[in-house]
Amino acid sequence: MRLILLGPPGSGKGTQANMLKEKYDIPHISTGDILRAEIKKKSKLGLKTKKIMDSGKLVNDNIVLGIIDKCIETGECKIGFILDGFPRTIVQAESLKQSLEKRKIKLNKVINIIVSDEEVVKRISGRWTCKNCGDIFNTYTKPEQEKGKCDKCSGKLYQRNDQKEDVVRDRLKVYKKQTQPLIDFYKKEGNLVDINGLLPINKVFKKILKVL
Repeated sequence: MRLILLGPPGSGKGTQANMLKEKYDIPHISTGDILRAEIKKKSKLGLKTKKIMDSGKLVNDNIVLGIIDKCIETGECKIGFILDGFPRTIVQAESLKQSLEKRKIKLNKVINIIVSDEEVVKRISGRWTCKNCGDIFNTYTKPEQEKGKCDKCSGKLYQRNDQKEDVVRDRLKVYKKQTQPLIDFYKKEGNLVDINGLLPINKVFKKILKVL
């Protein structure tokens, strides 16, 4: 099974990808997670990426393409993969297509998770993370009992720069301009399926399983 998950930031791609990973026992490749790991390590790539991600812009194509190509080359990806957060542009989609064709690999489905702009802003700008244990809270859906403190360990809660409302709205503008054309691209390829991302998580998952 080889899948791509499309959708705006905050649409639940990562959650669904993890559930699909468990279901089909195939690797979940998240470019965002890989890049954040580099940022945490404070590597050269991480420092460069942090500056770009903090501003809400997309990371350079060459950087992302190199990461994906390396992942697909690994042995575990030969049985399949789930791409989350890639491709984000037509250039990336064309490059991925060429890379897969070169390896005689077929892409099975592209799942497009649809969520409104206001719901995206609500989901992301409401997120707060514990500096100590990493637990995540949301002002709208899972508020902490004592403001600014983790319910589990009393650690201080913080918000990433790319989760602030003004940056989230900029991220949505970038998504619409550069990523949404991918929907037309994969419609022409004949493997795109739309899924309503406003449904409860388990219902979204069941709908994805049905189309697969």
